[in-house]
Amino acid sequence: MIIDQLVRNMELGQFEMAYSTLLPCIFSLYLHPDDYARLTGVFDLIKEDARRALAARMEQLNAKPPLSLGVMRPGKERKTYKIAGKDWSFEFFPDSEGVVPLGDVEIHSELNEMPEPGYHGAKTTLLDREPGVGTTTGQNPPAQTESRQAAEPVYAEIRYEDDSGQQLFLMTQDEISIGRGGDDVPVNVALYTNDEVSREHLRVRRDAGQGRFLIVDKSMNGTWLNGKRLVRGHEETLPGRAEINVAEVILLHFEAKG
Repeated sequence: MIIDQLVRNMELGQFEMAYSTLLPCIFSLYLHPDDYARLTGVFDLIKEDARRALAARMEQLNAKPPLSLGVMRPGKERKTYKIAGKDWSFEFFPDSEGVVPLGDVEIHSELNEMPEPGYHGAKTTLLDREPGVGTTTGQNPPAQTESRQAAEPVYAEIRYEDDSGQQLFLMTQDEISIGRGGDDVPVNVALYTNDEVSREHLRVRRDAGQGRFLIVDKSMNGTWLNGKRLVRGHEETLPGRAEINVAEVILLHFEAKG
């Protein structure tokens, strides 16, 4: 759903300042040319719903406690979520590069000022795709996804729940980074949560030669593997099935495949 992906993009593209957090308010949406032609007559309605959804989500972010347990750590101030512009702005473009499949959308965002048409800014990937690197669970995948999946073996699954709901990530590469991410800190698994979780919190690596996985903590507030806190910067073996506690905020359920 386009609206859901706009909300996720807004959260992924947030920019933290000393006393507040800016959320993107300028969005460029790229559609397959056939979808663009089909939806042209309802773009205004989509924009209206999108503004309401983004405003509601920003209100939720400002209303909720900073931690899942509702406890603020000493010395931390509550930051206000806001946008730099007067309102959210949306522009739809037909994909001329042949990147966006039929039924999907690619969204890019900016904190302020209308961007020129083109691919730039914070980016979320496509709708209706089986979970993969950088994507999450959604609707049934289209036919083209099956061929892509066949070419990309899944090494592990990571299941978790963050502020945007239940998620499934399929690990299809040898090393992944996990954290809140941001424009300047790209991660493979973007966790939508508070700033107790570091932008890059931990990494998981597959050692194909020895048939095992390894994990390393890179955070300020810690990572726990099956109840044991990891030593920051020290790589340890990750069991085939494990629970990874991220800053005591989000629990990841890891399971090796194959």
